[in-house]
Amino acid sequence: MMLRKTLSLTALLCLICGSVLANAPSLPREARVPGGVAFVEIPGDKAPARVMFGDYQVAVIRQDNRWVAVVGIPLATKPGPQTLVVYSGTDRKEATFNVTDKQYRTQKLTIKNQRQVDPNPDDLKRIQQEQQRSDAALSKFTPGADVPGLSLLSPVPGVRSDSYGSRRIFNGQPRNPHSGMDIAAATGTPIVAPAAGKVVEAGDFFFNGNTLYIDHGYGLVTMYCHLSSIAVKVGDEVKAGQLIGKVGATGRVTGAHLHWGVALNRAMVDPGLFLEPQTP
Repeated sequence: MMLRKTLSLTALLCLICGSVLANAPSLPREARVPGGVAFVEIPGDKAPARVMFGDYQVAVIRQDNRWVAVVGIPLATKPGPQTLVVYSGTDRKEATFNVTDKQYRTQKLTIKNQRQVDPNPDDLKRIQQEQQRSDAALSKFTPGADVPGLSLLSPVPGVRSDSYGSRRIFNGQPRNPHSGMDIAAATGTPIVAPAAGKVVEAGDFFFNGNTLYIDHGYGLVTMYCHLSSIAVKVGDEVKAGQLIGKVGATGRVTGAHLHWGVALNRAMVDPGLFLEPQTP
């Protein structure tokens, strides 16, 4: 009877403290580098009301009788000490961790459609609107009673590239680093949801082609780009392993593949950290 009361109290605490996962879910691998994930212990016995890294809320789990923040580290983070802000009632505390450097490779690509390298003014207006939609989807932090898994299924079979974080040069012009994983697959290959969640955005984007965003809760959002078709719509609840679309070559691409992005507290982190290592 005492155990049931304890579990009920823990569940209630989870609901009250929206950023807290009462039981430790399966976790990604830790890598305290730009584009990685850090597990940072939060001091104190009580669940924090909210933990922030910059402008974004961070998920907190209960693990080995400790409160631990699961922090996505943006690619642009400079090596050195980083600070989380911890709110508990009227108290404000800080928890620090260190980020070490990581050098990502440079990737040179040739795009046949020069307009996808140098967009015209109308394209730029469209791109700006799409960036706002994308940012709104990737910034979501949705608490809930259920504990989401923070390790993921592979959304599609195929060879995973190591292009995450690479400095990309399109037709000789430097562009932003690659913020996702490219998985080689033929057009029409089924794509499945890597975890349960809710479709929060979908559409045809200038650079990303047919694109889909799924909110898995607690700041974990995944995106799927260059699809040939989308099998779900905004507002749909999806289950792990459910068909959500098919691989394609829409948008700015050099061939058919899935560009898969993983956001954690809005930071686009390395998707490979959330997957079981691929066997040769």
